[in-house]
Amino acid sequence: MLLAVDMGNTQTALGLFDGDDLVHSWRMPTDRTFTADEVHMRLEGYFRISNLDLSQVKAIAFAGVVPELSREWHAVAARLTATAVVVGTQTAQATKLRVANPSEVGADRIANAVAAEAFYGAPAIVVDFGTATNIDVIDSEGYYIGGSIAPGIRISMDALTARASKLASVPLESPAYAIGKNTIECVQSGAVIGAAAMAEGLVARIKNELGAPDARVIATGGLSSVVAQSTDVFDVIDNQLTLRGIREIYRRMTE
Repeated sequence: MLLAVDMGNTQTALGLFDGDDLVHSWRMPTDRTFTADEVHMRLEGYFRISNLDLSQVKAIAFAGVVPELSREWHAVAARLTATAVVVGTQTAQATKLRVANPSEVGADRIANAVAAEAFYGAPAIVVDFGTATNIDVIDSEGYYIGGSIAPGIRISMDALTARASKLASVPLESPAYAIGKNTIECVQSGAVIGAAAMAEGLVARIKNELGAPDARVIATGGLSSVVAQSTDVFDVIDNQLTLRGIREIYRRMTE
């Protein structure tokens, strides 16, 4: 089995694949102080609770934006005698990038681009609601050509509540209306509907620049389902897109 690992700045998503099938998925905090022992212990706990055997993992594929944790994950792979594959320069032959500095492109964005083309076709636009809100653009030939990066919804909320502590308890939910009738609704409108409006505006401009009005728009990331309630700009919501992209890159590298 393959364990796909998407190491974000805030959370690490894990996906266990048996062939093309996603058997199980988990999320754990991304803690830069974690040692290989701590990572291994958490994995054992997740697998045990899910009635799975960690020894079945024969390969681990990483897409990470936290370089200091890569060494620890490699140590875990070595303990499991599992093959380790890192999305990036090691997998360049399995991906398609058309940008000025390919080494600057985040591994998660590469995985998103591969998955978008493989499973939804090209051209495509991926809107990933994570720590940052990333928009990834795949041209008609299936190449990742760039996109945009904005502060994520939670980052924006953290910045707001740091200066206005009374707003700290507002749940991130999609409000019924853009015009909030109380403080909670006002904050939800600004955060959630604001994120939806930003996505709508950027997607419209990107489609225009691409000359591709029918480009598929895929939403992913932890808050994609919440934002999607406030817009019809997305054709698809796929919360496992990055993990599936990592799996696809691994498949291309090994077959």
